[in-house]
Amino acid sequence: MSAGKRRDRPQETDRIVYDLTGIEHQYDTLLKELPGTEVRFALKACPVDEVLHCLAERGAGFDTASPAEIRQALDAGARPDRVHYGNTVKSDHDIAEAHRLGVRTFATDSLEDVAAIAAHAPGARVFCRLATSGQGALWGLDRKFGCGPGDAVRIMAAARAAGLVPAGLSVHVGSQQMTGEAWQQALDTLAGTLLALARQGIVPDHVNLGGGLPALGYLDRRGIPLEPPLDKMFAVLREGMERLNGLAAAPLRFLLEPGRHLVADHGTIRAHVVRLTERTGPDGGLTRWLYLSVGKFNGLYEMDQVTHPLVFPGRESEEHVPAVVAGPTCDSDDAYGGGRHPVPVPRTLASGDPVWIRSAGAYAPSYTTQGFNGIRPLPCVCVRGPEGLH
Repeated sequence: MSAGKRRDRPQETDRIVYDLTGIEHQYDTLLKELPGTEVRFALKACPVDEVLHCLAERGAGFDTASPAEIRQALDAGARPDRVHYGNTVKSDHDIAEAHRLGVRTFATDSLEDVAAIAAHAPGARVFCRLATSGQGALWGLDRKFGCGPGDAVRIMAAARAAGLVPAGLSVHVGSQQMTGEAWQQALDTLAGTLLALARQGIVPDHVNLGGGLPALGYLDRRGIPLEPPLDKMFAVLREGMERLNGLAAAPLRFLLEPGRHLVADHGTIRAHVVRLTERTGPDGGLTRWLYLSVGKFNGLYEMDQVTHPLVFPGRESEEHVPAVVAGPTCDSDDAYGGGRHPVPVPRTLASGDPVWIRSAGAYAPSYTTQGFNGIRPLPCVCVRGPEGLH
């Protein structure tokens, strides 16, 4: 293509496209694998109104982390009794505002938080989050949230004494969990805590198994598919739910908080090539760099842990060369594929050529900055059917 031929300007055409039909199918498949569970979609994973609306119509509720997310869930059509405040970190003001909006179920993991809920959401239901190791997950979530079983018993007893309903227990095995063993360990902790609560006369009515179910389309840093053992995870969860129900003094409801599992593989970023370059580094070696119009700060925040498959339309049969892939910003962290694991890209790429970034549906809108280096957030487009992603 000649240098003078007009190309689309990336900021005018870049976008993230969601396949609503694929998300609905993923939701239905999850309920078939884990029948009888209730879904509380982790809203932070994809705060896109059309996605939330289609999940609410399917029967999903929402796991929210702030009054703003609660309002968005309600505006999407969720009933207040299917929305819980799942963040254990919340101010007095935010507890009161959530209660005013109609939310009556709150996560907790400390005595101080229980006292605040009792003061600002009197009579509310609380569920206590148990700590997990986070082992086996790409993002462990193992320090900031959750408490030990002994603390959980004290917290639930304090909730009862404060006029709250000690309604449940929850776990989260870490985001993009890659092992079935993590679920087994969490279920063992839940079982022991339920028995300890029963000895105090506390009988929860539900167990929240949290998030962590993985997406299937990511690559590792070497470009190899991650391939989490999803079938094994489902088997462990089914067996665990049956076991917990056998221990409980009354039948338990089971909740899940999937986020990326429902949306990651059904979102594609439509981006463009900024430049394919060659540069000699300080060691004298020659390195190719492929700069894209989308990077860490406007859609690919999780590039430190996962690699998204790249598609260069119409160039599948061309010669490919190894390159470091980087976003458009003046930040050296905005890159991946260096060192021993470069990314193969077509040799003849030029500025303005399209690139499709697969499995980008989770956290792309929510982690995007509001204009770092003047680069605007990606607009979201929702379609029906995977053909709309092409």
